[in-house]
Order: sequence, then structure tokens, then C-alpha cells
Amino acid sequence: MLEHCGHARFVWNLAVEQHQHWKPGRKSAPGFAEQCRQLTEARAEFDWLRAGSIIVQQQALKDFAQAMANFFNGTHRRPTWRKAGRGEGFRIVAVKPADVRRLSRNVGEVKVPKVGWVRFRWSRAVPEGVKSYRITRDRAGRWHVAFAAAPAPIGAPGTGESVGVDRGVAVSAALSTGELLSVPGLRETEAVRLARLQRKLARAQRGSNRRAKVKAAIAKLKAREADRRKDWIEKTSTRLASQFDVIAVEDLNIPAMTRSAKGTMDAPGRSVRAKAGLNRGILAAGWGRLVERLEHKAPGRIVKINPRFTSQRCSACGTVDRQARESQMRFRCRSCGYAGNADVNAARNIRMAAAGHAVDARGGDRVAGPVNREPQPVLLPA
Repeated sequence: MLEHCGHARFVWNLAVEQHQHWKPGRKSAPGFAEQCRQLTEARAEFDWLRAGSIIVQQQALKDFAQAMANFFNGTHRRPTWRKAGRGEGFRIVAVKPADVRRLSRNVGEVKVPKVGWVRFRWSRAVPEGVKSYRITRDRAGRWHVAFAAAPAPIGAPGTGESVGVDRGVAVSAALSTGELLSVPGLRETEAVRLARLQRKLARAQRGSNRRAKVKAAIAKLKAREADRRKDWIEKTSTRLASQFDVIAVEDLNIPAMTRSAKGTMDAPGRSVRAKAGLNRGILAAGWGRLVERLEHKAPGRIVKINPRFTSQRCSACGTVDRQARESQMRFRCRSCGYAGNADVNAARNIRMAAAGHAVDARGGDRVAGPVNREPQPVLLPA
């Protein structure tokens, strides 16, 4: 299977090189059909490539063609190089019903070309009539098999209730109901061990066996953290899709928000280390993945709101005041005296903005925008 991964990576990188070689005025880069013809010629010339599976290699070209189509459609970034040890995997198509069988309650096996029968843990039901599957290997050295199937979306509860979700770093998701949700990360002892391993990795010589062992230990801790984040996202998105008819979130440009601030040699960036820490916090909170899974499970029920003023507006009176947010967690309006959690206040503003969108869609009166006025003095209780 490692050879399959290597062949798929090799073919993919050749396709990337062909498209990067193209410049205006040159002949267009070869398409999928032409690349398949070139692959046939390469397999006839090189024994090591011919020893691999033609299905694996052709599907790598098919995946690249789909990635380029997604890039030209504006939904994904341009395909880049694949590196050994990162994103390893391959796809098998034309799967027959006899190629997948269940041995016991928790054990099944799948037939892999050039490999034979490979056992796997039967963690969920394999859908009937599955036509393809993908085998991947993460940095921790674990193998996974995923059968291609589109699960049915979760039906709306029909209660008419809506919820606003404010995503943050200190609190991963704050709901307009007042609930605060956080992604479970590494425990304190695991974080200490990770820091020790990273210092050990910095001292290890490149290419040494010691460095490889340290990298494997770090990958296991990182995989454990990623597994907990994915599990939290799945459970949270399922609960929100099952409990609310409308889910409102901020329309955030996460790739732009997590872009590096180091700049260039001529124009170096400022506060680079602080910005890098913020980027890591945003990615660790799973902002993008949470909304993506919500759109999968509750299609048509996700409303994206302009994030402007959501954290500065008072959800009680609508006044926008930059100084109302006294701290990361505390919000106090200087006009009406409302005080509460800053993230929950922002989530309530998101929910109310979603309600305004619904009114506009029905052709009713437009909900008034934020009131931007000078705060009025009020007497607060001691």
C-alpha cells in the first residue's frame, strides 16, 4: 500500500509539473485523456511503474483533473505538490459487492488491487452498492479506509427555533442560548510532553533515526488532538442540526484571516509571532470545518451573516460602541446598561441578523440596522 501511495504521489506531482510549465502563448497543458495516454507509455517503459496498479495511477490523474476543475470554478485553491509522509493515500474505483465483506461485528476486510484482502475495523455500516473507496495514511502511521457515500441530511425539527453561533479562540463556539462550547485539546501532561518533544526535535540531526522517532511521537500527539477536534465538530454539528431549524453563523474569510504576517525581505511584517499564535488558535478551534459539516447536515438552513459590528453591538438596544467590550469575555453597554458574556452577545446579534434576512426574503419590512450613536449616561447599581 505504501507503493500505491508512492505511485499516486508520483503521478500527481508529474501532472502538477505539466500545468506549472504552462505560460501564456504556449500550448495548453494536457488534459485527463492525454495524461492517461502518456501514463500508458510510461508504464511500458518503466518496470517499477508497471508493477503498480493502473487503477491507482489513473485515479490520481482523475483526482488531479477534478482538483483543477474546482480551482477554475473558484471553490478551491490550485493543486500543489504532494510530499512523502503528508496526505498519503490512493483511491480505488469499480468496486464490486464481493470486494467488501464483513467478518464479525467489528471486523471487515476489503480487497485491494496488487495487495489482496486487508482487514479493517468496521466502525460504521458500509452502504449498499458502494462503487469506490479511498485508503489514506496519516502522519501517525495509521491507515484508514473510507467508502464513498453521501449520507442523508438531518431533517429540521420543525420547531421554528433559530440559533446564532459566534466562533472564537478562547471559546470555540458561543451560542445565542448562552451555551459556551470549546474544542477539547491536549491535556496538560500531553501539552508538556509535546513541548519537550519539539525541543528534542530541534536538537536532532536531520536524517537521523532519532529525529524520525521524535517526529513519529509528535505526530501521534497531533493526531490525538485532531481526532478530538473532529469528534467534537461531528457531535456539535449533529446536535445543532437536530435541535434548530435555522443556524446563523458569521461569513468569515478564514484563509485570509490565517494568512502569515511575516511579509517579505523588503517589507517585513509586524507582530509576526503574535499573529502566528492567533492563526494556530483559529485553526485549532475548527472554525471552517464546523460550518462545512453544518452545511452538509443541514443544507439550506445555514445563514451566513456579515460579521461587521457583531461583537460591538449591544443585543439589547442595538447601540454600537467599541468600548462596550471591556475584556475578552465581558460586554457592558454604556447606553442601556446591559451586561453579559461578550461572545454570547455577539451570537445573539448574529441570530437577530439572520431573522432580519428571513423578513427580507418574505417581502416584509426590513429590520433596522445597528444604531450608531453616542452612549447615554445611565445609573448602574453598585
